Amino acid sequence: MRTEWDYTTLADAYLKRPDYSNAAVDSFISIASIKKGNKVCDVGAGVAHLTLMLASRGFDVDAVEPNNAMRANGSKRTGSFVNVRWHEGTGEQTGQRSQSFDMVTFGSSFNVCDRQKALQETARILKPRGWFACMWNHRQLDNPIQAKIETIIKELVPGYGYGTRREDQTSIIEASGLFGPVVQISSPVIHEQTIDECVEAWSSHATLERQAGEKFKEVVRAIESFLREEFAQDSTSKSIKIPYNTNVWLAQLL
Repeated sequence: MRTEWDYTTLADAYLKRPDYSNAAVDSFISIASIKKGNKVCDVGAGVAHLTLMLASRGFDVDAVEPNNAMRANGSKRTGSFVNVRWHEGTGEQTGQRSQSFDMVTFGSSFNVCDRQKALQETARILKPRGWFACMWNHRQLDNPIQAKIETIIKELVPGYGYGTRREDQTSIIEASGLFGPVVQISSPVIHEQTIDECVEAWSSHATLERQAGEKFKEVVRAIESFLREEFAQDSTSKSIKIPYNTNVWLAQLL
């Protein structure tokens, strides 16, 4: 399915991106009182980072993903789960039946949708009083290594910004008039990677690719050079510990 953002060339690199905080996922599940066997639609499921976490907790998951390469990777990763089904679709047009789901989730995908249309579609496919949740992993930019990476990016891509993925989603959700009070959850998570895996993960950064344009590969090379130099003297370090916060916005259908 053709969309404005084409993730085909990023699909394999996405496998190296961090999982969400287990504590954050458990928190929004607890608040929403979602039980094993309940139906969840994971929209923009990508390569199944959130889908796997939902399926392993016993939910009946329909994963919706527009990109063929991402969907193929996600389907492969969830192949052992009989409670996961994959579908082609978008946040604005999931292709799912009305009033079918106890919860609809957007893991790092709400920002690439028309958010008001995605909220309307979410309301359509949710059961009465069902729950919406969107979330992202945000790097902790006050970490010294991450701060240096930010400097590298902004030197090569003046005016670089993260767009809607780092915004507070509360006002957007409230503006729809479809959901009750918004609950925000934030929980830290440490993602451990080798330098090669970290570089590969940066190679999947769609927001950076979009804004850097022809400089994208140059930015990734500069990040790689910094990391290799930073850890060259530490013979004991075989991995990088990258601190993130999983930030979740949760609301119940009125």
